[in-house]
Amino acid sequence: MGFVSNPALFLNVPVNFLTIRKEDKHKSMGIVSDDATILKIKHEVLTEVAKLAFAGELDEKKENIPYEMIPGPEAHFRCCIYKEREIIRQRVRLAEGKCPGNRESSNIVQVINSACEECPISSGYVVTDLCQGCLAKSCKQSCNFGAITIGNDRSYIDPEKCKSCGKCAQACSYSAIVKIQRPCMKSCPVSAITMDEHGVCQIDESKCIQCGQCIHNCPFGAIASKTSIVDIINAIREGKKVVAMLAPAGEGQFGENITMASWRTAMKKLGFADFVEVGLGGDMTAAFEAEEWAESFKEGKKMTTSCCPAFVNYIKKHFPELVGNISTTVSPMCAVSRMLKAKDPETVTVFIGPCIAKKSEAQDKSIEGNADFVLTFGEIRAMMRAKGVELEPEENTSQEASVFGKRFGNGGGVTEAVVECLKESGESTDIKVARCSGIAECKKALMLFKLGKLPEDFIEGMICEGGCVGGPSRHKAAMTAKKDRDKLISQADARGVHENLKNYDMDSFSMHR
Repeated sequence: MGFVSNPALFLNVPVNFLTIRKEDKHKSMGIVSDDATILKIKHEVLTEVAKLAFAGELDEKKENIPYEMIPGPEAHFRCCIYKEREIIRQRVRLAEGKCPGNRESSNIVQVINSACEECPISSGYVVTDLCQGCLAKSCKQSCNFGAITIGNDRSYIDPEKCKSCGKCAQACSYSAIVKIQRPCMKSCPVSAITMDEHGVCQIDESKCIQCGQCIHNCPFGAIASKTSIVDIINAIREGKKVVAMLAPAGEGQFGENITMASWRTAMKKLGFADFVEVGLGGDMTAAFEAEEWAESFKEGKKMTTSCCPAFVNYIKKHFPELVGNISTTVSPMCAVSRMLKAKDPETVTVFIGPCIAKKSEAQDKSIEGNADFVLTFGEIRAMMRAKGVELEPEENTSQEASVFGKRFGNGGGVTEAVVECLKESGESTDIKVARCSGIAECKKALMLFKLGKLPEDFIEGMICEGGCVGGPSRHKAAMTAKKDRDKLISQADARGVHENLKNYDMDSFSMHR
């Protein structure tokens, strides 16, 4: 298999269409991706579903969406309009919170088979045109499985015999043998993605930690997550008290002039009854986790944080012997939700952020009082577009969290907040913390923990590099948003964590699982 230099050919997209879409990149909500085509389709589907849901016409008119988006007669990004419409139809099902096709699965992350089956890549080692047909035949000599034969002009690898050990690639003096791997499989940190006999990706739900990395790494847009847009809109239309809760990572994602006040105004226009900054939940989690850490430190018990759901899923599925060492303190999302439900049990709570795994946390009914629904930034923006609502600049005067709670979304932010709480409580801060950002660091620390060789006392685990600000559904890359984020947070007052929590009835709900 040779290399495709033209991305339009690799994506099976006509060149003129791809060019048009890239010119429209600034219209694609600024999401971190070079493929505006995928994003445009995804967000158009979400917006159309939201429009019909707000109008109470979804069941009646949802079958029209594929035809309105793909009127024909010419196909624009697939082989034919029928394939395009089928993909749109499956995306509508995901927007409704259903699995694509007829399968049943509780997994948040799903594969759209009709979109995946055109991916031209089969994972494995291949010989490229760099092969010189040399006399040494080191590639063949290195293979222990008889997978390599020598042709007239180059070597060939039999995929049926190849075990993907990579020895041939190491032996080749010309670096003519390369490992080709599907982007989704390469991006999955736990090797949960394989291919069936038809080349369609399959997700092993026993391994999947629902981090969502594969979603934004698939060039065909064939992997997506279920959404709760329809359920949330229905709750708003029914007159229920629906409260929006913005993740700490949201501050700075939409520019230096989009403040918490901006979000509150926009959410009220959209139909939410109220809005809460989840940085407040960061303060709550830090305060109670600090108590846990102090007690465990005295007992000599090592612990991990519990606020990153992908990290918790990772421990449960890949390091089950360490489940008992996960902090029992609930996440900031759950803390705020429980606070709201303690005041009014009928409140419907909706978390908004860059995280896919939060959807799995909300789905876990073993955690009582957690958020009812979770929306990514792209999903809430689709709802806003459906109603003509925009985030508009406002003064940065609304503050419900300390600076430490606001920084919860940064890698190391949890540790900083917990250490601050220990200081405020007069406890010892002479503790060692492994601040893990990204799956590689998390895996290393957990492996040492499992083997009894972890030098630190506690592990702060964030599966996304950089913390929540690096989440798969972020609006802007963490470094791009850093300047705006730092500026907004720098305008917050210097209230302490415990000082801030005095304004809330912390005895009205539990902070533990």
